[in-house]
Amino acid sequence: MIDKLEAIKKRFEEVSELIIQPEAMADMKKYSALGKEYKELEKIVQVYQKYKGILDNIESAKKVLETEKDPDFREMAKVELDELVPEKDKMEEVVKEMLIPKDPNDSKNVILEIRAGTGGDEAAIFAGDLHRMYQRLAEIMGWKLELLDYTEGTSGGYKEIICTVSGEDVYGKLKFESGVHRVQRVPATETQGRVHTSAATVVALPEVEDVEIDINMNDIRKDTFCSSGPGGQSVNTTYSAIRLTHIPTGVVVQCQDEKSQIKNFDKALKVLRSRLYEIELQKQNEEIGAQRKSLVGSGDRSDKIRTYNYPQGRVTDHRIGYTVYNLPVVMDGHIEDFIEQLRIAENAERLKEGVK
Repeated sequence: MIDKLEAIKKRFEEVSELIIQPEAMADMKKYSALGKEYKELEKIVQVYQKYKGILDNIESAKKVLETEKDPDFREMAKVELDELVPEKDKMEEVVKEMLIPKDPNDSKNVILEIRAGTGGDEAAIFAGDLHRMYQRLAEIMGWKLELLDYTEGTSGGYKEIICTVSGEDVYGKLKFESGVHRVQRVPATETQGRVHTSAATVVALPEVEDVEIDINMNDIRKDTFCSSGPGGQSVNTTYSAIRLTHIPTGVVVQCQDEKSQIKNFDKALKVLRSRLYEIELQKQNEEIGAQRKSLVGSGDRSDKIRTYNYPQGRVTDHRIGYTVYNLPVVMDGHIEDFIEQLRIAENAERLKEGVK
């Protein structure tokens, strides 16, 4: 482990030199990559320095016990060792976790897409409930959630709603939300009082910068149309809404949240860039046939990942078999426990691959 930490420290020193070179500053893509690497390595190096300090102090204390005859000095060394050894064990766990290969997308912002699935009107209402849950989570975490596009359900909620979520380590936390969310409850439209099962699909895409994926603007068809959402007198009179079609892949995105056509275009382009990035990632993963497919981080849209059972007040995450009985609290955005349990499970998988 020390060898790995020394290698990281050496690389950190190299990056520190590279990032201030004129050729790096002249190449925005290279400079951005070096900046991200610097920030990640800096965290590990700071922890390593603290860990190394503890190891050095342990060695000094042991040396005192081996060579010192004075009972007072020996007693002081024993007390110091009793304090340092548990601290060393704790630090080792922290270091091991930091050495687990990190998803390079974890620090990115997110394009969050929620779509009603099976269940008709009730599925759309549930999609709206999930959107509110993530809104509350964003407030709790100090993130910023911005609406991009939506289609309302006929009885409330949304058939589809797309947002951006920006802040610290957003994708690292929201990536676990991708998949099918299932709800079991008596719908407001149910006259017989029977419990129905409905579903909504959540997709969390890492938001990518233009330096990370090249888009040929000649491959994009831009269409404008009248916004159908709130916007005062401009609604249905101004062609401010934007629809972008990426011709080579057939990917279509649209944005109608802003009154400005330019702002809607910029937002739609963000979504398009993230969807194309996801396609590229899937291709890479298929090409690397032996790559580990994480139990909790696969992000397969068809996977049923969580059930929200209203009659029992129960929420269960099926990937890790984790259940809580505080559904109202969860629906009010407090899903931090689920995120933490999923993160622990993913890290345990990665540790099996071996951080020596």
